[in-house]
Amino acid sequence: MRGSEALVRMLEQAGVEVVFGLCGDTSLPFYEALAGSGLRHVLTRDERSASYMADAYARLSGRVGICEGPSGGGTTYILPGLAEANQSSVPLVAFTSDIDLRHRERGSLTELDQDALFRPVTLWTKTPASAEELPRAVREAFRRAVSGGLGATHLTLPLNVQEGQVPDEEVFIDPSLSRYPAGRPAPRPEAVRRIARLLRESRSPVIVAGAGVIRAEAWPELERLARLLGCPVATSISGKGAIAEVDPLALGVIGSNGGLAWRHQFVQRADLVFYVGCQAGSVTTDKWTLPRNRSAAVIQLDVDPTRLGRNYELKEGLLADAKLGLAALVEELEDELSGRSLAKVDPEEIARERAAHLARLDEFHSEDRPIRPERFLTELFQVLPEEALVLTDPGTPTPYLSAYYRLPRAGRWFVAPRAHGALGYSLPACLGAHLARPHSRVWSLMGDGSFGISAGELETIARLSPPVVLIVLANSCYGWIKAGQKARGDAYFGVDFSTTDHARVAEAYGLKSRRVEDPGDLAGALAWAAAAQGPVLLDVVVQPLQETRAPVAKWIA
Repeated sequence: MRGSEALVRMLEQAGVEVVFGLCGDTSLPFYEALAGSGLRHVLTRDERSASYMADAYARLSGRVGICEGPSGGGTTYILPGLAEANQSSVPLVAFTSDIDLRHRERGSLTELDQDALFRPVTLWTKTPASAEELPRAVREAFRRAVSGGLGATHLTLPLNVQEGQVPDEEVFIDPSLSRYPAGRPAPRPEAVRRIARLLRESRSPVIVAGAGVIRAEAWPELERLARLLGCPVATSISGKGAIAEVDPLALGVIGSNGGLAWRHQFVQRADLVFYVGCQAGSVTTDKWTLPRNRSAAVIQLDVDPTRLGRNYELKEGLLADAKLGLAALVEELEDELSGRSLAKVDPEEIARERAAHLARLDEFHSEDRPIRPERFLTELFQVLPEEALVLTDPGTPTPYLSAYYRLPRAGRWFVAPRAHGALGYSLPACLGAHLARPHSRVWSLMGDGSFGISAGELETIARLSPPVVLIVLANSCYGWIKAGQKARGDAYFGVDFSTTDHARVAEAYGLKSRRVEDPGDLAGALAWAAAAQGPVLLDVVVQPLQETRAPVAKWIA
């Protein structure tokens, strides 16, 4: 069979459900094979959007996200989503078509060294030299995406490879490779015993859970460990959902983006900090100041050996899958404690600190115009369903949702792409989220800067008509950068743009929409959005970010 047919057959064998992408001249054989398959193809209006859809789909489904695009410009456009997925440990496989390899270095239209382009932003990239090499390359792309630290892989599809012949017996793939993690490395028993002893003997430990807990579905084991120790659990932004944030032991997100001072005090007072599936990067640690006191012991559990001890000197490291590693620690501690549970912290102290912080903020009930972001949150939380999937763009919404949205249950419910902070994510990503979890309502929040980048996907949303709620927090500027300029004492430059009526733009694409400028109208508009059957958009005019009290460490400082 042709290479393009072999690829589609292997995707079907792997259990792939949906492919996000955009067509091109060099993709014609692949599209011919797709047309005769059982795969669902979501036609996007931008290759970058395809990669963001695949990213959200993977984060929320537990399956590999698949995106595709054509050669030339399409190849360069799809790259941002791969970079975000790879650094966020999101399993994603991208296919981009290419010119016939025999026409290289002859000035061919859309000619590009794709391996050189994708190598810095993926775990693995490959251009098969012939159709016979294609099946092995497909298997390897999936295997690498779902193994070890997880991430994005890329495969180039030259025209001659798509049109060449592949032996039927080579067309096979292990269906388990479409889910992650494909393998779960078990911890070494002696390391488990040492870490269990450190946790048991510590006076005031804090657990910091990252995306590794989410990817491994290790939240039940994390909750059990926290209960045994009676210790607080904080998370990174990507780890939000590792514990239900209504849990008495849950601190919430820490770090420079959405972290709150009262939470950080628990980390600074700790005599032991346990990073679980967390890279301990600059955002979560507020540039490695959490913990600041070097007398605090640091232990770390991670599936990737290159992350252990990368940023902190470790008292002990545990190389393991988060689920298996935490389960082993729970078993060890249960044996040692003989049915008892420790009480390293008083949960009432956490509740008092949270309540005291909120009591100092009158913005949550403000009647000011433009609408205060905190007032918007007050009304949003009244209508947000417990089973909602919440997506935020990395700009204005992220610090507020990270800081103040208390997830009612553990698991995959919240996505904020913070690895590269690229705007324009959440509008297209809502489609990937919907297809990953069609029975949960998707709430997708963005600033107006992000809206302007991805507005073309409103056509895709209108065409597919998923039941999603799009919310634009509009302040007519690139608010994050403008707030940064203010913090530096600089004059504002290059950050302001004209006001857009986003509700009318959405209506032009066929979506129902409302514009909200008065805080008194928020409750009704949000209730309307929550009850709507199809896709809707709310255009909420909010206070400019540089005038807010956003929970961002460098602005507060």
